[in-house]
Amino acid sequence: MGVAVFAEDDLLPLSALQHLLFCERQCALIHIEGLWAENRLTVEGKHLHVRADSHTAETRGDLRTVRSLAVRSLRLGLVGRADVVEFHVAADGTPASIAPVEYKRGKPKRDDSDRVQLCAQALCLEEMLGRPVVAGALFYGTTRRRLEVAFDAELRETTEQATARLHVLIASGMTPRAPREPKCDSCSLLQLCLPDVTGSARTASAFADRSLAASLVDTSGVEA
Repeated sequence: MGVAVFAEDDLLPLSALQHLLFCERQCALIHIEGLWAENRLTVEGKHLHVRADSHTAETRGDLRTVRSLAVRSLRLGLVGRADVVEFHVAADGTPASIAPVEYKRGKPKRDDSDRVQLCAQALCLEEMLGRPVVAGALFYGTTRRRLEVAFDAELRETTEQATARLHVLIASGMTPRAPREPKCDSCSLLQLCLPDVTGSARTASAFADRSLAASLVDTSGVEA
């Protein structure tokens, strides 16, 4: 069991970890400024979660599957829901193993965002249940396959560091700039973020200079 560090009112959404690792500016726009927009990718993700969000449970043999299980960690300051948690039950009825399963659209990513989100769920479950959670799985909608994830020391450390960074960012109340990158094209907040304008001090300054120059020119093209 972890030692409580955060109060209930200070818990942050577990899903924010994935936003943070994808882009800190995106994370701040959503969780500080309260902005959100849908695109094809976010809608596809919602459709994939329909069954996982059914808040149901079923038992088959020694496997009990619980969907949309509320999880939290007062030590890490996180709260959220696990899409699916699988409890393999021993003969005496106690959990022999516990494994969170997260549903994702698309296919495995190159970064650690999905694995960190899943590991955070595992850390929450360990704190809540007082039992080790050694592995889980990511199910991807495109490949229709599970990717097994071991919660080793390296992934746990990465997850704890990301959680600490998340709290610092949200506590700052500041939305950082972000450079324009290819991944911006898949972000539903692209038109709200405007990375071409806000991506760097130089870009923002150039945009301001162009706007000022335009305002000094009348409709005939002669400077006022």
